[in-house]
Amino acid sequence: MTSPDHRSPFDPASVLPDALLERFRKRAAQHDSDNTFPHDDLADLRDAGYLALFAPTELGGAGLGLAEVSLLQQRLATAAPATALAINMHLVWTGVAKALADRGVDDLRFVLEGAVAGEVFAFGISEAGNDLVLFGSDTDAAPQPDGSYAFTGTKIFTSLAPVWTQLGLHGLDTTSPDGPKMVYTFVPRSEEDAGRIVTRDDWNTLGMRATQSRTTQLRGAVASADRVVRRIPPGPNPDPIVFGIFSVFEILLASVYTGIARRALDVAVETVGTRRSKKTGLTYSQDPDIRWRIADMALAYDALPPQLATLSRDIDILVDHGPRWFSLLSGVKHRAVTMAKAVVDDAILVAGGSSYFAGSELSRLYRDVLAGMFHPSDPESAHSTVATAWLGPVAG
Repeated sequence: MTSPDHRSPFDPASVLPDALLERFRKRAAQHDSDNTFPHDDLADLRDAGYLALFAPTELGGAGLGLAEVSLLQQRLATAAPATALAINMHLVWTGVAKALADRGVDDLRFVLEGAVAGEVFAFGISEAGNDLVLFGSDTDAAPQPDGSYAFTGTKIFTSLAPVWTQLGLHGLDTTSPDGPKMVYTFVPRSEEDAGRIVTRDDWNTLGMRATQSRTTQLRGAVASADRVVRRIPPGPNPDPIVFGIFSVFEILLASVYTGIARRALDVAVETVGTRRSKKTGLTYSQDPDIRWRIADMALAYDALPPQLATLSRDIDILVDHGPRWFSLLSGVKHRAVTMAKAVVDDAILVAGGSSYFAGSELSRLYRDVLAGMFHPSDPESAHSTVATAWLGPVAG
């Protein structure tokens, strides 16, 4: 694999060759229909070194940066969006570990070592009704005499639910003398913790079904003292873990939905090249209205890959955008998901009535792309962040 410091272009097909993508694409429909987790996809990704993409070569990883992983996630999402979204959550934590290490903070080295060893990390941040996201938590983090923490609360949208081995999460410590503190840590999944970490079998959704992002109930789940990586005040915070999570999360989410848009555009192009008008005898690729619509889709899609490349590379090479970072990152995620939905909508129109059938790939992409609006930053949060960046905070 190519090092992120190497100046020759990175080729995502070196990690995800066409034959592998085609296997993912064939399985995706079945996992969507059956509402099952893609264990076979995960096995193939593990064999391809995907779990350790961000780990440095000296640890046995691929040594890639966010710019290269963004390209890989765009490519994977063209074949199996739900698989890409699921593995995103593992890549978020490993990407955060790399981003912190690049900035001189080695507290998450064990995450990179664990990824090389085969650990699967899940993202336990989302909570129902918690629009504070990284700045607050309804999960109780109770300090223990030995420095460990016991977590009690409910996490939602826990992707990789059937397979994760380590759950990265946060909770609020309200009892320590220096509290309140947001506590970031990792808890393992083990037989001993079976009663303290309960995964509900409740994932029955419109789209992104193969992610199996089930609800996780924490009932005194214990994180050992050596896995408590951050204790920071609640609310907006300049701590590098906040920037690390926000930046990697937003870039990789935007990458997945940009990949969905690319696949929808490709399918639309293929379809109009074979559909033929009874009226003119010509393929629909010669129809001026269809050509305009395809061009409009391409114009929208073409804007996103360069933005992702620039922002992810800026994170890799430690460019300092200061307070603008949050508006740039929430903005690119928002643009990616709105663009992707518009492109899929148009692909459905140009492909015709066959795309309305559940077995159609475009039908599945249509359902999958809807999930984008629910991930942070949601449209309201993105607009608020960007408005503050340009206009300042609301007076009062």
